[in-house]
Amino acid sequence: MAPPDREATGMRRTRIQHALAVVLWVCLVAPTAGSDMHRDTESPATIQLPKPAQSGALSLEEALSRRRSTREFAPGPLSERQLSQLLWATQGITSSEGYRTAPSAGALYPLEIYVVLPIGFYHYKPDRHRLDRVSAEDLRLALYRAALEQEAIREAETVFVITAVYERMVRKYGTERSPRYVHLEAGHAAQNLLLEAVALGLGAVPMGAFHDAEVQRVLSLPRNHQPLYLIPAGKPR
Repeated sequence: MAPPDREATGMRRTRIQHALAVVLWVCLVAPTAGSDMHRDTESPATIQLPKPAQSGALSLEEALSRRRSTREFAPGPLSERQLSQLLWATQGITSSEGYRTAPSAGALYPLEIYVVLPIGFYHYKPDRHRLDRVSAEDLRLALYRAALEQEAIREAETVFVITAVYERMVRKYGTERSPRYVHLEAGHAAQNLLLEAVALGLGAVPMGAFHDAEVQRVLSLPRNHQPLYLIPAGKPR
């Protein structure tokens, strides 16, 4: 019997080791690489929004004529630029004095805006035009249940939450008149958001049917931030 060819044996051993290394890479490294591709969907502590544009291709008259409530949405998140425009339209600052896109009685600005995203729950800061994370959880399903199981909330990948801090108005206008001013302002802000959505080729729908206390609970809102509007938004289906 001929003695084994040591060189051939060594080559076979090298090929086996290489094959094992490939298998290990597929089992261990490949999943990590796949996760790296989705790092942009992780939940950052803050999202600095891009500077909003103050001119667009659609006139105000066209946006008004096209505005319709959209309750069915195509898959896919809004871009940071779209989020920037929608939030700026809702409560963005438009002057050095701090005035905003929506009128406010006494310029007291009682509204606080939140955004429910697949990557987390965020609070809009108009003075810095950024989103600060409140929770890293996807709260859309819990919000859907608190909002009488309206499908648009579960289907949309973005839900804007307009809340009110009534105390800011009460200091000047008292307990009787303040709620009226707060609710009028919420309507102004919501309409701004809806028209901006049209201008961006998006759809949205304002919703007032939900259990207030349950929405506050599932979103862990501060006690004095009372929810007034839920507005799902996204690409129309």
